[in-house]
Amino acid sequence: MAHVAEWKKEEVNDIKELIKTHNVVGMANLADIPAPQLQKMRQSLKDTTVIKMSRKTLMSLALSESEKSNIDALGEHMEGQPALIFTDMNPFKLFKILEASKTAAPAKAGSIAPSDIVVPKGDTAFNPGPILGELQKVGIPAKIEKGKIVITKDMVIVAEGEAVPRDVASILTRLDIQPMEVGIDLVAAYEDEAIYTSDLLTIDEEKTLSDIQNAFRRALNLSVNASIYTKETMDLIIMNAQTKAMNLALNAEILTSKTTDLLLSKAYSQMLALASDLSAKNEEALDDELLEKLKSRPKAVEVKEEDKEEDKEDEEEEEDKEEDAAAGLGALFG
Repeated sequence: MAHVAEWKKEEVNDIKELIKTHNVVGMANLADIPAPQLQKMRQSLKDTTVIKMSRKTLMSLALSESEKSNIDALGEHMEGQPALIFTDMNPFKLFKILEASKTAAPAKAGSIAPSDIVVPKGDTAFNPGPILGELQKVGIPAKIEKGKIVITKDMVIVAEGEAVPRDVASILTRLDIQPMEVGIDLVAAYEDEAIYTSDLLTIDEEKTLSDIQNAFRRALNLSVNASIYTKETMDLIIMNAQTKAMNLALNAEILTSKTTDLLLSKAYSQMLALASDLSAKNEEALDDELLEKLKSRPKAVEVKEEDKEEDKEDEEEEEDKEEDAAAGLGALFG
């Protein structure tokens, strides 16, 4: 049987004790984190977390020998330079804290782009020189304009998930573009027999809060309408019942201490409306009576112009006859 070094046994026992005394165990990746930055992160988290770096085999052994159910599955998520994180805060809060502590960093040759690395168009700080050829060599469109090197359009120089070539990493550093994030990557976390991977721990807080609020409102409406009594719904159900009882009493004209004033006010309003309606009908009846009287009055006889002319001719004819008669009498008695 092969001899196992004592320090390895102690290391495994230390990890098992940390697992036993903490509610949450995380598996992190510390690759590419500069030592000073890692030390700073350890210092900022010392009051709430313990970060334990060890050999992969020893961590796997400690996880498999732990009494906690299903925690050995955490060993399947070792990536890069793995480390265990022990804490009592929930995995989502731990993930948020670790993500917030990350800082921008230059790209190194061989680094994997976390997202598309874009070189934006615009002026650079470079004077005309060999740098123009270096930019064009890696595919960045550039030209000399007004004594400066200008990048003519936005350019995706490295796509998400691709490795950064050495010459591109050098150019990005000279352009002061820092596309990488340096920090502790929480790959997975264990709590209450469940394993939460990073994609599950990444949540949109605003959307999640909005979803919870909408769910609460719907549940509250359902409880109130179904008359399910809880601390949150009791007051609303009583208010709803009171409103329905009041409406029923008013519509059925049931006199109570709560409805009397409202019913009297309603009756008074109806009385005024009825009086106004009767008054309008009386005025309409008077108007109709007056109109009938006006219609029954005899109409004035209209004399046409032709009749006037005939009357005038008749008068002249009578006058001529009278003149002729007078003349005849004059001749007779003359």
